[in-house]
Amino acid sequence: MTALTAEVAGEPFPYLPPGVRPPRRGGAELALLLGAVLISVLGHLSVGFAATGRLPATAAPYAAGLGCAALLAHLAVRLRAPYADPVLLPIAFLLNGLGLVLIQRLDLATPAARAAAGDQLRWSALGIALFVLVVAAVRDHRVLQRYAYLAVAVALVLILVPVFFPAVNGAHIWIRFAGFSFQPGEFAKILLAVFFAAYLAANRTALALTGRRLFWRLRLLPGRVLGPILAIWLLSVGVLALERDLGTSLLFFGLFVIMLFTATGRIGWIAIGIALATAGAYAVGSLEPHVHGRVDDWLNPFGSIDRGEGPGQLAQSLFAFGAGGLLGAGLGHGQSFLIGFAATSDFILATAGEELGLVGLTAILLLYGILVDRGFRAGLALRDSFGRLLATGLASIVALQVFGIAGGVTGLIPLTGMAMPFLAQGGSSVVTNWIIVALLVRLSDSARRPRPAAVAGAGAGAAAAEGDSR
Repeated sequence: MTALTAEVAGEPFPYLPPGVRPPRRGGAELALLLGAVLISVLGHLSVGFAATGRLPATAAPYAAGLGCAALLAHLAVRLRAPYADPVLLPIAFLLNGLGLVLIQRLDLATPAARAAAGDQLRWSALGIALFVLVVAAVRDHRVLQRYAYLAVAVALVLILVPVFFPAVNGAHIWIRFAGFSFQPGEFAKILLAVFFAAYLAANRTALALTGRRLFWRLRLLPGRVLGPILAIWLLSVGVLALERDLGTSLLFFGLFVIMLFTATGRIGWIAIGIALATAGAYAVGSLEPHVHGRVDDWLNPFGSIDRGEGPGQLAQSLFAFGAGGLLGAGLGHGQSFLIGFAATSDFILATAGEELGLVGLTAILLLYGILVDRGFRAGLALRDSFGRLLATGLASIVALQVFGIAGGVTGLIPLTGMAMPFLAQGGSSVVTNWIIVALLVRLSDSARRPRPAAVAGAGAGAAAAEGDSR
């Protein structure tokens, strides 16, 4: 059925003819969730059998716990967001379940190290609980627009606080005290997406049309419009210089540029964003040893072998992908644990590539692609500018992280140190990604929900009037 387009209160939106209600598709979501749980449980069984030669005793409680969590999340969506996209929640569950399987497999290969799978399971449970809470509490996404400046203030505090704590693996991105640790920047990215969406929704006309023309379509923006853009660029460069974290810096600035292009539709912003990001990264990369070292490793991943020091992490990652071939070595039969402490975090994708092969790795990347695509679809279908930009920003966060990690561990770009959403070990990361999925569920429900009869009548009248005028 072809969607019609109308204008109500100055906002364009697609709609179905009056009296036609879109399907809720709760049964489809439940079926997909059952499939995600089944795949995760089979992976758990396969890893246990490969390590010990028998099925793990924890299989039954693991399956029961995962199934109960999936059912709870499904009920929350069906009761509070019945028109939400039925694909978002199952994909998140499947990726989270696969991450638990891969981390468990690496734990079994390094029994002397502190087990990470148990911690990841607890953080995942917390993330699912927050998913349910967000879906239940946020009934209208437009409420978030009221707290835009509070969100950016809190985000700036979260970004700057780790600078005053000791560096971990060369970067100031962690807060550790009393045996507890987390990455504040993971939470800041959601708050920044809310602020960017609110700011750009309010100023998109000025960004697109105002300013003095220099040549062709390039305009020099006035200070009140250009100031916030330069401030975001300086923030990203400051994060890179103070925290020595290439990934967070590129994520923040890339998020803003993508949302700026979405708000204005001007391709020039992409070129300007790439130029500013390149200039900042080059300056800091040339002066800051930690960032410069990552660039050197990227340019010559086998340099440590040539020096007689053995393969570094990036070289081990490339060896793992090569050993995986087309179908992989099988769960529990790879050697990617040789990468070391980063195998469960930065290089978790190398384990997937070695043990699941190119086929399995492609399937995982396609799952991320579908998740991002569904987020963009929700944004395109929303009627308000804030919602469209917020959905685009949240989906872009996932896309930027996947590109940063996948590109880094395959040698396409320098290592960024970001966490693969849902797949990699990291409590802060898995919790914030569940919150992102919850917000996308809420946004997709708003996009697919049928309009009230009064609004539908007004929209139909506007469309009829437009047709008569033609």
